[in-house]
Amino acid sequence: MSSSQMLKGILEGCILSIIGKGETYGYEMVEKLNAYGFNMVKEGSIYPILIRMKKENLLTTTKKKLPSGGPSRKYYKLTDSGEEELQKFKQRWKAMSASVDCLIEEEG
Repeated sequence: MSSSQMLKGILEGCILSIIGKGETYGYEMVEKLNAYGFNMVKEGSIYPILIRMKKENLLTTTKKKLPSGGPSRKYYKLTDSGEEELQKFKQRWKAMSASVDCLIEEEG
């Protein structure tokens, strides 16, 4: 399995986690993902996920004008359902990562 295949499975949870820390916009999410080592994630790859999550009522959007007078940005915020999904992801991730750590660290 390639790292890109593994990434697809966890990217939604990571995006929920970023938005859960505070209202944010698309490019800012990519910058935060890159800061955490997800250098392979590009801005265009997160928008289909954001659109799907909005359809699933996991987040809401608000357009805000920039103070500099530039074009408006679409900011994303978790709904109650999105917050619940984030908590479920965290539980699943902790259980799975603990199991994988145990397996790969086990001697002989």
